[in-house]
Amino acid sequence: MIRVVVVDDQELMRVGFRMVLGAQEDIDVVGEAANGEEAIKLAEELRPDVVLMDVRMPVLDGVEATKRIVDAGTARVLVMTTFDLDEYVYSALQGGASGFLLKDTQPSHLVSALRAVASGDAVVSPSVTRRLLDRFVGAGGKPLRDVSTLNVLTDREREVLVLIAKGLSNVEIAETLFLSEATVKTHVGRILSKLGLRDRVQAVVLAYETGLTRPGLA
Repeated sequence: MIRVVVVDDQELMRVGFRMVLGAQEDIDVVGEAANGEEAIKLAEELRPDVVLMDVRMPVLDGVEATKRIVDAGTARVLVMTTFDLDEYVYSALQGGASGFLLKDTQPSHLVSALRAVASGDAVVSPSVTRRLLDRFVGAGGKPLRDVSTLNVLTDREREVLVLIAKGLSNVEIAETLFLSEATVKTHVGRILSKLGLRDRVQAVVLAYETGLTRPGLA
């Protein structure tokens, strides 16, 4: 059973999410919060698998709440937002969110995303995530992190990281580089381990921040 805490300052949104998720046999909404401060307390108390987090809230926003929850290791966080090109979403991804979805996403997509995050995967919508990073990382024209951060990677691992940043799945990367899917999985695991990253979302963000992938190239 996937245990979920729903966080949104609008009660109507919380009710809607609870109805959608509660209809699934493998998902249990164990708590609700109206702001980031309440979310942190519930995550610590209930230890859910996933926190479904709004970003714009009073008292404490979802960005800071996401960072604290992820740093504490109490739950994985899936961010929900009204706007796809949102500085709050970018900050939440930097803070360790396992991905984000728009609030008007199809219920089936929400359920699939929650299951993916609960299983340790990340939700990276290639087109939306790329546009988001193009806007907030590419805007200044200069890398936000030293590219030497990537020196620990082999040439092949750099190739794989570029393709991850383009939103390709392991299967697609395997086809592109003429490798087996198992080999790609190994490369991805080593990339995350060497760079100290939690998941593919953070890998995508790092690829942009170091300039390995730039607007117009992904």
